[in-house]
Amino acid sequence: MGGYVPNTEKERQEMLQAAGYSDMDDLFADIPEEVRLKGELEIPAGMPELSVRREMEKMAGKNRIFPTIFRGAGAYRHYIPAAVTNITSKENFVTAYTPYQAEISQGILQSIFEYQTMICDLTGMDASNASVYDGASAAAEGVSMCRERKRQKVLISQTSSPYVIRTVQTYCHGNGMQVELIPEKDGRTDKEILREQIDAQTACVYIQHPNYYGNLEDAEEIGQIAHEDGAKYVMGVNPVSLGILKTPAEYGADVAVGEGQPMGLPLAFGGPYLGFMACTDKMMRKLPGRIVGQTKDKNGKTGYVLTLQAREQHIRREKASSNICSNQALCALAVTVYLASMGPDGLKEAAVQCVSKAHYLAGELEKIGYRTKNQGNFFHEFVTESRVPAGETLKALEEHGILGGYPLDEHRILWCCTEMNTKEEMDEVIRILKEVQGC
Repeated sequence: MGGYVPNTEKERQEMLQAAGYSDMDDLFADIPEEVRLKGELEIPAGMPELSVRREMEKMAGKNRIFPTIFRGAGAYRHYIPAAVTNITSKENFVTAYTPYQAEISQGILQSIFEYQTMICDLTGMDASNASVYDGASAAAEGVSMCRERKRQKVLISQTSSPYVIRTVQTYCHGNGMQVELIPEKDGRTDKEILREQIDAQTACVYIQHPNYYGNLEDAEEIGQIAHEDGAKYVMGVNPVSLGILKTPAEYGADVAVGEGQPMGLPLAFGGPYLGFMACTDKMMRKLPGRIVGQTKDKNGKTGYVLTLQAREQHIRREKASSNICSNQALCALAVTVYLASMGPDGLKEAAVQCVSKAHYLAGELEKIGYRTKNQGNFFHEFVTESRVPAGETLKALEEHGILGGYPLDEHRILWCCTEMNTKEEMDEVIRILKEVQGC
């Protein structure tokens, strides 16, 4: 580390003398002798930069990067316009935080405001925050927003992502809310069981649309069931699907949440990603985290500030319903640039290609013995079942540089198609699996 400290030994001595100390031991004289470090740290010696680079490249070489991917299950490979990387790499945008000093931070505040505006356009909701850590925490925060003194129960569909379910359960364990799972029926939420479970203690109903298995839920009817009993309706959505599906607002949702990774963020080892959150006007005061607002200065010029901070835990700590105290500003910027680059038509085209390619692959797999388990409509993910073990299927594809679907159990696979998959790639999958099936 010493090589990166720009001060010379002479400059350090001058600083010590100016502070009234003779040397470093004198500076740390108040630290008890028994807790001071004696000698060097027990770590390997430093390495030259070139040696470190070579070692890191050797380690990275162990990673296998698949040129063809048919796996989703929460993280998706989509086309990312070049503008996204170009703009987000500019040094005046590189920040992971929301600035408090509005007078010197108008640029990043405006970018967050644009992000919030686009999320509202996408979901049809009235207000959005500046993002939270990821889609699972967004879901858990959305559920927590619905908590009331006499309503402490959460009903969450079993067809939601298992990671979302576990995160919601973790949050609710901490805030005293009770979680009940709504069973699935043929890969979708069982509405009849939902009607039996919901009662006057239910704070909200949470579903994922499309759900974890790719199926489209009866979202509007589920929302009506929730509202009939006075519960709030929280929807987890895939943002790309909103290019062609109804918005959460059109389904009657009170809160819309989701993972923003499909919008301009590459696949990575767990992130960083971001969770988007939006809600109706009535729920706005319960929205956690940061919100950037647009205003006018004393000269009538447009300006951007953090707003509605009376909700915040650093101001009303004893009444805070959330411990979210940051946001994913850089990831939110990537989403903003992605949506601005794609536009409504581009997002719709991406969604149409996702649907058409997924249905093509499902149809071709069906012909060779991989039966589609989805009973209703699906977006870009679907489940197949085959007599051939899932592990054997996926291993055969891996040998040809193809990452197949996600194995759900011994014989079921969750497949995913996006606009990145070509017909040639899908036909190659069929060719390989014909041999596996012995066709």
